[in-house]
Amino acid sequence: MISLSAIHKTFNKGEPNEVVALRDVSLALKPSEYLVVIGPNGSGKSTLLNVLAGSVLPSSGEIKIGAQNVTALPEYNRSKWVARIFQDPLKGTAPELSILDNFRLAALRTSAKTLKVGTTNTFKDAVKTQISQLGMGLENKVNQQMGTLSGGQRQALTLLMCVMDEAKILLLDEPTAALDPRSAELVLQTADKLIREHQLTALLITHQLKDAFRFGNRLIFMREGEISKDLDAGEKGRLSEEELYKWFM
Repeated sequence: MISLSAIHKTFNKGEPNEVVALRDVSLALKPSEYLVVIGPNGSGKSTLLNVLAGSVLPSSGEIKIGAQNVTALPEYNRSKWVARIFQDPLKGTAPELSILDNFRLAALRTSAKTLKVGTTNTFKDAVKTQISQLGMGLENKVNQQMGTLSGGQRQALTLLMCVMDEAKILLLDEPTAALDPRSAELVLQTADKLIREHQLTALLITHQLKDAFRFGNRLIFMREGEISKDLDAGEKGRLSEEELYKWFM
C-alpha cells in the first residue's frame, strides 16, 4: 500500500550546517501493517514520518500510496489517505472549538466542503458512542471546548478523530512523549485497538523500548539516516531486550 524508493533528504544543502537526514531509504508497507520505528536521536525517524506525511518533501526518490505517486504532494493533499498524531497534544485539535465541532471537522477532512456542514443528532450520537469507549466520561461533555481538556484527553480524542473519515494510514510521532504514564498507556492501547478494528496501516515512532516490544507487527531500527535493522513479526517476537539494547551501543 505504501512504498518509498531510494528516498534521500538533505536539509540546508550546500551550506555549513548541511544535514543528510535520510540516505536512499527504501521501505514498503503492506495494508494493515503496524510498523514501529526506533533509533537514537538524529537517526532520521521523524524525517521519515514527515516525508510520508508530506510535511517534508524528499530531495530525491519516489513515494507511492497504492498506485498513486504522491512524492510531490504536500501534506494537505495527502489527507485523504493519511492521518497523523503529533508529539504535542495541542497540535491535533482546534482548542477554541467544542469536542463535537472538532469531530465534525475531522469527519469532513477528506470531503468536499459546502455550506451545509452542521452537526446532526445522528452525528452527535455517533461521536458520543465513539468517545464512550475511552471511559473518560467525555461523551457527556461534547459541547465543552477542546482547549479546556488535559493533554491526555486531547490526544485520545485526536486518535478517535482519525477514524472519522476514510484515511487508512495512521502516523504516530511519539504520541505519548508529553503525557503522564496513565494517559500514555490509554493512548497506546486506544491506537492499537483502532488500528486492528479499522485495519489501518500504521507507523509508530517511540523512544520507549518496552512499547517497541509490545506493539506492532514489524520493527525497524534507524541509524544515521538509514534502516539498519528490519524485523518482521516472527523475528520481532524472538528479539530479546539485551539484543535490542545492543543496537544502541
